[in-house]
Amino acid sequence: MPTLLLTGFEPFHTHPVNPSAQAAEALHGLTVGDWQVHAALLPVDPGGAAAALTPLLDELQPGAVLLTGLAAGRPQVTLERVAVNVMDFPIPDNTGQTYRDAPVCAPGEEGAAVPAAYLSTLPLRDLLAAWRDAGIPGSISNSAGLYVCNAVMFHALHHLRRSGRAAVPCGFLHLPANAFLAADDARLPYLPQAEITRAVQVAAQTLMR
Repeated sequence: MPTLLLTGFEPFHTHPVNPSAQAAEALHGLTVGDWQVHAALLPVDPGGAAAALTPLLDELQPGAVLLTGLAAGRPQVTLERVAVNVMDFPIPDNTGQTYRDAPVCAPGEEGAAVPAAYLSTLPLRDLLAAWRDAGIPGSISNSAGLYVCNAVMFHALHHLRRSGRAAVPCGFLHLPANAFLAADDARLPYLPQAEITRAVQVAAQTLMR
């Protein structure tokens, strides 16, 4: 049975819940035709996330990879166009670590050349069209930031290329805050968690057709 690997992140920083984790947990085991969703949660630190993600990519041999994370402050779901080989964040990850001008993958690491950036291999316009048809607000973002979300997207695309699977559709979907996170900040845009989960489900179903 072909598998879609769906990842979310654990809670981090000042966010006691993570909508990406809730969506991933809700969709684990979803089937569309012969396809099945395998969901996994990643730790919010680049080394730990890479260590968790790599064996999933190798053991599951997924036919598509949909990575998701929280972008609190964005009003809608957003598809990331590009991941860059840079980590630069003053907000500590969940190990307390910060990075400045650091590579996600160092040049020459593991004997492989490392590009400055990778473009998403997801069918971005098809996913946007599917959201539009489902009445879900969405857009394409040209920056995944320089935090762990960007690092995970870069690592996944780099690992797939190095292992000869560059044709596997793979990319990152940023999710807005849910109502729980917005309850303490009236200025924070949000979508209900059910709508966030539905947006991820529509994207996954589109990829599994």
